[in-house]
Amino acid sequence: MTVMKEILSKCGFRCDLCPAYSENITCDEDKKAVSEGWKRLFGFEIPPEEIECVGCHNKGNHPDNGCPVRPCAVERNIENCGFCDNFECDALKTRTGFLDDYLKKRSVDISTADYERYIVPYESRERMKSIKSKNELDNNLK
Repeated sequence: MTVMKEILSKCGFRCDLCPAYSENITCDEDKKAVSEGWKRLFGFEIPPEEIECVGCHNKGNHPDNGCPVRPCAVERNIENCGFCDNFECDALKTRTGFLDDYLKKRSVDISTADYERYIVPYESRERMKSIKSKNELDNNLK
C-alpha cells in the first residue's frame, strides 16, 4: 500500500486521511461504509452516491456544499486558515467545532478503527494553530 502525502484542506482537515477523499475510495462499498459511519457517529445523512470529495483545493465534487471556510479561503487566496489574518474566525470555529462538540457529548466509546477513520482526519484545530504560529514566526523573522 502506498502512503499518500499529507493533504490539508482549507480548514485543516486531512484530505489524505478522509474516507470520503476520492483517492481513498475504490468502490461503491467504500462510499456506503462512509455514509453509514458518518450517520452512526455524527448523525450526518449523506447518501453513498454523494460520498466522494476531490478536496477543497480542487474544482469538482465537494459533499459539504455549505462549508463556510472554503469560499472564504478561496476569496482571500490563501492555502488554508493558518495563513489568514482573521484566524480563528467564526467560520473556522463553526467548521472545527462540530468535532469538539461531538467528542464532548458522545455517550458511547469509539472503537480505535472508527476513531482513526472518522475522527483523526478532522482534528484540525491544533493543526491550524500550529501553521498559524509557524507563519507568524516566519513573518517576524523577515
